Amino acid sequence: MTSPATAKHVIVDSRHRFVHPDQMIDLYTWTTPNGYKISIMLEETGLPYRVIPVDLEAGDQQKPEFTALNPNQKIPAIVDNDTGGEPLSIFESGAILIHLAERSGQLLPAQAAPRAEVLQWLMYQMSHVGPIIGQAGHFANDAPKDKDHSYALGRFIGESLRIVGVLNDRLADREYLARDYSIADIATYPWVTAAWEPFSAMMPDEVAKLPHLQRWLDRIAERPAVAKGMSIPG
Repeated sequence: MTSPATAKHVIVDSRHRFVHPDQMIDLYTWTTPNGYKISIMLEETGLPYRVIPVDLEAGDQQKPEFTALNPNQKIPAIVDNDTGGEPLSIFESGAILIHLAERSGQLLPAQAAPRAEVLQWLMYQMSHVGPIIGQAGHFANDAPKDKDHSYALGRFIGESLRIVGVLNDRLADREYLARDYSIADIATYPWVTAAWEPFSAMMPDEVAKLPHLQRWLDRIAERPAVAKGMSIPG
């Protein structure tokens, strides 16, 4: 019998299957909330994939081979090798999530009303949750210490609290951001969970006002695919 190695097949950890490389999705990622979105999605859908780490601290995102995939030099990016034609490369995490949802037929409804509901909360994450929390983190942790960034820090922390407050209100009478668990939850969870510990330490009284969001975080964290996705690239 031909061994998997000589047959040039690849074992996919999420389902322990043998998959030909031409059927794989190549995931270019690193340990950031935007990267975790896609590894969670791939684990949830069971689509076969392999991980290509892009070490941001080492500057891998600036190398020509990665810039050819994403001219913006940001992770994540994917190359879908199983499209029935030429391999398809996609950057921007929201676009990737939509592609993977349509490819798998999962986590994005086909009907107009529930689909619009999912997409509007996905766009809320893309335009508000990620950018604003990211800027709050930058000014809190990475901005030069020899300059006064108090206005910018206060601005972005205040806006971050407003934004997560919107999420908390949305989750007051539902388990997920749309009607069911979807790519909107997958996109939002890594950003909110990254901010939760520092927010809780800095502003415990404010975080205590967000019980619905806390329950949502706990509910999402219990999903095995989320736990696995949050460990990649590991």
